[in-house]
Amino acid sequence: MINTVKIEALLKQKSIKSTAMRNLVLQYFLKINKAIDLKDLEIEFHYSDRTTLFRTIKTFEEKGVIHAIKDGSNTTKYALCNEKCTAENHIDIHPHFYCEKCKSTTCLRLISIPTINIGSDFTINATELIVKGVCDKCNQVA
Repeated sequence: MINTVKIEALLKQKSIKSTAMRNLVLQYFLKINKAIDLKDLEIEFHYSDRTTLFRTIKTFEEKGVIHAIKDGSNTTKYALCNEKCTAENHIDIHPHFYCEKCKSTTCLRLISIPTINIGSDFTINATELIVKGVCDKCNQVA
């Protein structure tokens, strides 16, 4: 079980009011350590309503607790941010791996996406890199 003191401290650091649902959702993200979508949360927290879960996700994203991932699966997934991310500055500039077999998405935090200089007439708002293939777990089964 994840330390509740750590969860409370992280929420306080990000200026997020602690609630039972926020604590549970953050604990779940820390436990699973992979990207999940809103449907995954709805299954895990079937006793909660969708609106509460959606608001929790949006608050976490706005405050730099999690980041959104568009992996080509037609659903937005979310994963924990680097602890240094803030509401103003998400520094999670890393690729994500999408397994075409089990449909899971994993952050590749040890790999950085290089800065791209495309000239002064352009403004880059986001850089995304999705690597697709078969994950290690699915490769072991095959």
